[in-house]
Amino acid sequence: MSEREPRHVLVVANETIVSRRLVDAIESRAGDGAVRVTVVAPVNQPRQGYVVYYDTRKAAARRRLDKTLDLLRAHGVPATGVVVETEPAAALRDAISQLEPDEIVVSTHPRQKSGWLRRNAVEQMRRAADGLPFEHLVVDIEKEQGPANVLVVANQTVLGEPLLERIRARAQSGPASFLIISPQGDAADTYEEAERRLLRAVTRLRSEGLDVHGQISHPDPYTAALQAIEDERVDEIVVSTFPRARSGWMRRDLVERLRNDAKLPVEHVEVDTPVAVIA
Repeated sequence: MSEREPRHVLVVANETIVSRRLVDAIESRAGDGAVRVTVVAPVNQPRQGYVVYYDTRKAAARRRLDKTLDLLRAHGVPATGVVVETEPAAALRDAISQLEPDEIVVSTHPRQKSGWLRRNAVEQMRRAADGLPFEHLVVDIEKEQGPANVLVVANQTVLGEPLLERIRARAQSGPASFLIISPQGDAADTYEEAERRLLRAVTRLRSEGLDVHGQISHPDPYTAALQAIEDERVDEIVVSTFPRARSGWMRRDLVERLRNDAKLPVEHVEVDTPVAVIA
């Protein structure tokens, strides 16, 4: 008799993809017999800002997906995944047609926070499943325990030692994952220069064992930060600027605006001198 094929579980999720509850639900299925998992992460449509920065949504979804796949694999669950640029129901229909899964798991925020539920996307996906076993998990990410997610907003000061030291100190004070976004909006400062600085900062911190990611973002730092909060669970914000007399961000009152509107702790780090990066 041939060995039974692993049960194929298709997961559709985006912002809740890194939730402990979702991972536990998948691992529980593995306890009942061999399973393999495919995760499909439909990219969020931006609700503000410029469409050109849609790539930041894809990057955020990819980071969440990679963390989840790593966790599942670490627990012995074969898992693959893909970020797609379609609405959830269309993504599910395509995945069913191509992958022929045995069951579907869909994960969303609670109704008050879930765009998918407000748009009736879960019911659309249930119909698209066409009789396949279908489970809808509601996940409250904010109530789950785990490393703090720290958003760092910095561009020309991203390699400044005061900022790097603050990130190191935060990592030493408790488990934390860092996302550094660099709003590249000054015509005198090219995208390539901003990208080189960011890559250098991320590489340096990762070499020290810190969990750090980075991306170039919307040119307005306020909009960039709010988009990041919309895309990811953020617990704290660190903003790095030049001193007020030289900082356009501070003249636009960036720190106080974020404190008022993000409703999160915001720390401000001043860097006197930019650090040049040699190509």
